[in-house]
Amino acid sequence: MSHADRASSIRTEGSRAHSGGRPADPARAGEQDGPAPAPPGASPGASPGRPRIAALDVVRGFALCGILLANVQPIASVVDLVPPGSAGGPAEEWMGLLVDQRFFPIFSLLFGIGFSLLLESAAGRVAHPRRLLLRRLLVLLAMGVAHFLLLWRGDILSTYAVMGLLVLLPSTWLPRWVVAALSPVFFAASWVMHGDRFLLIAGLFLLGSALTRYGVIDRIERSTRVPATLGLVFAAAAALALWWQITSRSDGTRDLWSSALSMSGTLLAGVYVCAMLVLLRTPLRAALQVVFAPLGRMALTNYLTATVLVLAAARLFGVPVGRSWTAVFLTAGAILALQWVWSTLWLRRYRFGPLEWLWRWATWGRRPPLRVLS
Repeated sequence: MSHADRASSIRTEGSRAHSGGRPADPARAGEQDGPAPAPPGASPGASPGRPRIAALDVVRGFALCGILLANVQPIASVVDLVPPGSAGGPAEEWMGLLVDQRFFPIFSLLFGIGFSLLLESAAGRVAHPRRLLLRRLLVLLAMGVAHFLLLWRGDILSTYAVMGLLVLLPSTWLPRWVVAALSPVFFAASWVMHGDRFLLIAGLFLLGSALTRYGVIDRIERSTRVPATLGLVFAAAAALALWWQITSRSDGTRDLWSSALSMSGTLLAGVYVCAMLVLLRTPLRAALQVVFAPLGRMALTNYLTATVLVLAAARLFGVPVGRSWTAVFLTAGAILALQWVWSTLWLRRYRFGPLEWLWRWATWGRRPPLRVLS
């Protein structure tokens, strides 16, 4: 198939996905000036005139909270010289069950969703859409490398960019059924390889891409029954994986424990996403939007500035965040409260977060409007 045929096919799928009165794609919300993928960071968006749907912003903001809670101690250990997890106690046990490895899978899934949405939209707007995707990933890689070298070695952005180059970009030449079939293969390979994170991310990227290409994302807010049913299935499977995680740790078999941790984390991430989608179909929707959507819309900015704030708390104020779980929770809560206020006030005047705006500018090669028109 020629490049023109492929672009035409992508445009046709996009037009079908948004015809017939379907609601706007929640993963596309907020990209009035050009869609984008969604690493810890950026919300894929809508074409001009498409209203923003808050579902994935809420999920992303919720996941950002969990990511920060999991990262506070490892980031602070750079200053405190205390290995992550050394605080011990019941809090560490609960973190291992409910937080560690439970939230980055959500961002990985969203990245795959956003990548496919960007390709679909770019195919109708530029002659070489994959070049735009390549530029997008390279800019993300530059940000991630800077974060890695200057602030914290636990950066995930550079990993997302590299896996995007190795997995997502090549997958755009594959039929969607092949992409869907490869996703569980990567999951299985990750768990066999003792929870290999790169393989797991690859599987989640492809799953997000497949969901988009099959039109599932277009229908994400149409039903309560589907996410509720999936959530119960995930919960039952996660219970077994958690039992495996607990028993393998007590038995001292670290390789099995790593596989169990990865499997339970992926399944619990599915439970969390389904639970949020169900709650968004209840009267709690308005409150969830107020609390989580501003964080989610500026997740890239908030992810990177959180590192600076944690290091500042540990170094400048002497907060023992590497040695006390109380300090971990208080530090995470204070940072999230500050970021929520900042994000809420910023988004009243501007369309995008500052880093999201710069990333979009670098991707499309033209400066998008930033101020919200009054």
